[in-house]
This record gives sequence, structure tokens and C-alpha cells, in this order.
Amino acid sequence: MVPRPAILTSITTALSRSPIALLLGPRQCGKTTLARQLVPYDDLNYFDLEDPASLARLDEPMTALGPLEGLVVIDEIQRRQELFPILRVLVDRTPSPARFLILGSASSDLMRHASESLAGRVERIMMRGFSLSEVEIVHQRKHWLRGGFPRSYLAATEVDSAVWRREFMQTVVERDVPQLGLRLPAATLFRFWTMLAHYHGQIWNAAESARSLGVAETTTRRYLDVLEGLLMVRRLNPWFANLKKRQVRSPRIFVRDSGLLHALLGIRSERDLLSHPKSGASWEGYVVEEVLSAFEPEEACFWATHNGAELDLYLVRDGRRIGVECKRQDAPRVTRSMRVALEDLALDHLYVVYPGCKTYAIGKDITVTSLSHIKTPGLSAPATEDSSGS
Repeated sequence: MVPRPAILTSITTALSRSPIALLLGPRQCGKTTLARQLVPYDDLNYFDLEDPASLARLDEPMTALGPLEGLVVIDEIQRRQELFPILRVLVDRTPSPARFLILGSASSDLMRHASESLAGRVERIMMRGFSLSEVEIVHQRKHWLRGGFPRSYLAATEVDSAVWRREFMQTVVERDVPQLGLRLPAATLFRFWTMLAHYHGQIWNAAESARSLGVAETTTRRYLDVLEGLLMVRRLNPWFANLKKRQVRSPRIFVRDSGLLHALLGIRSERDLLSHPKSGASWEGYVVEEVLSAFEPEEACFWATHNGAELDLYLVRDGRRIGVECKRQDAPRVTRSMRVALEDLALDHLYVVYPGCKTYAIGKDITVTSLSHIKTPGLSAPATEDSSGS
């Protein structure tokens, strides 16, 4: 088992502030494993809504939940969203003898219902598969190749890992999407997901995707909304302002888990990955997910102009403007694009994240760093050194 103390701390802290904590994340990312560390699965305070026995107990929810004390876990809450108003009544009791940890496979519908029904009573915690900080930097190559889903990362062999990921994605389109009440053809949705893998890190063109699939543009937008809501895909929006420059205003698309991306692209080994045409884009998406997870910015987007200047990530946190460039190079150098981004976006600092392990300055307010350094929100730059670059 890979320890996940940061998520556990987030859960306990949330429950100390609010009567309900909502732990949201994609299927199979480890939510249930964490919850069972807090409440044993066979405890009367644990409800698994994929278990017929738990569902039967909740036929009369007030009778089942009302007498309980301490921490109560309700897993797979998206199956019984009608429980939200009942939870509101229970936690509004004075005094309230119970607190609730509810687990859900993320979807925009679930988050909306929770926000509407439990306003002021619930704290939301977002979760993903293992982060690099959880598996440690020495396992970075394995983590990048296999992704963070526990059963993929911990598989005995690369073949076992690849098989699990393929089956997982089939389950998402064939079972999970219909359970959300969405009637979408599984084969077409899977083709669309594969298409997004080839768009990974690029500007998304809905019309082009629609032509390739032979469907309406509105259909591709709906497919994207579904995969984004399930936390399988990230839509990274552009930052733009009146800079007297033509700026890109369409989103970039990323498959959020690098292991799923590689499965969709047919990448099975580290050798395949390093020689693949999408290797650089894969590294960019991998860095984007790790940085956003660790940095927890108030604002996150990318920036690009039609003249070629661009910045992979523009982040705002605690009033600081941070730029992040993702380079799969042994020795990144300062580029014109970096200088333009520093000036036009008034960045406080720009970090160039590369696969190496050293951290060093390459110019004024520009630092090359590893993911092991950038994983902490309190980034601090080393002393600046002059560096000539192209």
C-alpha cells in the first residue's frame, strides 16, 4: 500500500470544520481504500451503495442514519443523490451526533446537486490517483509511464498494467457513463477518447473532431463534457487580455492520467514512450497534472499568441503570478518565448520543469527545476545566474 497522509489530513481537517466532507475523484483512484482506514467496511457506520445489503438498509434512510454516532461513510453517493436533503436534515440537528464522509465518482451533476442541497454544510475534497510525491521521485519514470491509478501503478508487470488500463477505460464507457443516465454509443465515445489522446496538449477544434467522427459538432462537445466531468480529461482554458497581440482563445485538451494516455496511444514500455512522437506532449500533460495537484492555484490556464509566444501554465496563487514551462530536455535553455511571457504577463517567476533532478537558475526570474522541487506550493527560486539563450 502507498501511504496517502496528505489526503487523509485533508479529510480529517474538512470534517473538523464541516459536518459533511465530499471526497470526489475518478473511479478506482483509491477513495474507498482511504475511507476504510477511517471506518472499517463491516462497521454499521459504513454504507457501500454498490452493495445490495447497504442499499436495503437505506430503504428507510432516516431510520438507518438517524441513530448513528461518530463518523459515517457513504460510498458511491452518486447512486442515491436523493440522500442529500436527508443528510442536510441530520446535520442540522442540535447537537448533531454524526459527521458524514461521502464518496463519489466525480461528475458535474453530482457536484451541482451536492452544492445545491448541502450549501454551507459540505466541504469538497478532490482526489486523483497516486501523485509523484506519494510514490516518490525515484519512481518518476514508472509513474509517468503507468499513471497514478493504484491498480495500474502497482501491477506486477507492464503488460498487467496496460491490460488493467484498457479494461478500465472500457468499463468507463460501457458501464459508468450509462449509470449517469447518459445514452451515448460506447464505441463512438471510446473512439472520441482515443482521438483526444492524439490531440493531447494541443488546441482543441470541435468542428475538426466532429468531421473525423462523422457526428455533429454539438455531439463532440457533449462527449468532451462527459469525459471532463468524469475527470478523465482536462480542458485547460487560455488566458488572454488586451495586450495588442492576437492571442489564442480556444482550450487545450489533456488526458489527465498519463497511463491512460499511453494506453490510448498504444505505448506499453518506457522505450515506446521515449521514442513516441507524443512523448513531449505526454511529459507536458504529466507535469501539468502534478503541478496543479501540488500547487492548488487560484487560477490556472495557458497562454499563447498567434505569433508563436506561449506559456504552458500561467498560475496565480496568493497574489503571485507564476509561469511554468514543461521541457523534456536534459539542459533547457532560455527562449524568446519565455522572455516574452515574463514581460507580457508580468510574471513573478518562471519555472522550467524538466526530467532531471537538479534545480538551477538560467536567467533573471527563470529557474530550471525538477518535479520534486515544484511539488511544494512554497516555491523559492535560487540565486539568479546570467545565461545566454536563443
